[in-house]
Amino acid sequence: MIKPWIFEFLYAPDARGAEVAPRAATAAFDAGVALWQRMDKLGFEGIFFSEHHFGLSYSPSPNLLISAVARSTERLRLGTMGMVLPLYQPWRVLEEIGMLDHLTGGRLEIGCASGIPQELIQIGMAGEENRDRFNEALEILDAWLDRPVISHHGQYWNFDNLRIVPRPLQQPSPPKWTTVVSNASAIKSAGRRSKICTAFESVARINEIFDAYRAEADRLGIASSPEQLAIRRNISIAPSQAEARERSQAAMQEARNVLAGDPRVRPSTSSLLDAPASKSGSGFSVHDDEFIAGTPPQVAEQIIAQCRGCGAGHILAILGRAVDEHRIRAVELFGQEVIPILRRARMA
Repeated sequence: MIKPWIFEFLYAPDARGAEVAPRAATAAFDAGVALWQRMDKLGFEGIFFSEHHFGLSYSPSPNLLISAVARSTERLRLGTMGMVLPLYQPWRVLEEIGMLDHLTGGRLEIGCASGIPQELIQIGMAGEENRDRFNEALEILDAWLDRPVISHHGQYWNFDNLRIVPRPLQQPSPPKWTTVVSNASAIKSAGRRSKICTAFESVARINEIFDAYRAEADRLGIASSPEQLAIRRNISIAPSQAEARERSQAAMQEARNVLAGDPRVRPSTSSLLDAPASKSGSGFSVHDDEFIAGTPPQVAEQIIAQCRGCGAGHILAILGRAVDEHRIRAVELFGQEVIPILRRARMA
């Protein structure tokens, strides 16, 4: 079985600087909530909201979106992929995690990320500081999930005997996820008992990242099955292959817009957007495999092939970034015709 999730971007129509009426944001939120409620009925495993700042999307505080939709859905798992930990005081993040797990009725997934360089640089946070803050915040998060009272003495945060409440409803703790783009991050995540999600790269390269995770998990004697592994993909689905290809071209342009200025992307002409990064490097490539397009049976076939190729048990689908008529139709097609096939799929 392959578990199907939505990766929610909630694109802002004024992302590139053109001012629009404030009610445009209200309309985006209202349309989003209605669509998320519909996903609850269509068999999606859950929603992972993204976090972006300074104009790219209407999701600078995705935990608020989780809270907004929690009481009007029943079965969707809800999380952020991922919370940009370097931007926050860690105890505030932990308090929100505890609250959200109760507000969702124990349906929270804890996803963490180090953030997008071109966003963080706007507030003067360089890459080294970002990584250090992220790693230190992860230490604090893991400590709190293990015990209710924690002390910490590090480079950025120092405190003794903090009691952070409420404790999560799920015990021993909600599932942890980390976004990764390198072998080193995958290995670190295995040591933290965190599931991982990656994107952009070819299936072959993702399998190398997952192999690093699986090897470390085996060394530690912990689980390393498809349940711990996810891929995120841009998926264009339509009744006809021609329409799906047209939508895929638009998805590629949107991806270019999002990645513009990201120093981790390595430009080249060898694939759609860039060239392969080194296996040990911090950069990444955007391969043709990132973009899946076709009719519902064709989309299901490609997802299953990719998941089998790298051993992922989860697919995070970007079915468009704005909430518009194309997106609504794509969600319906995916839910009604693709999800039943994924649920029946065997990984072997």
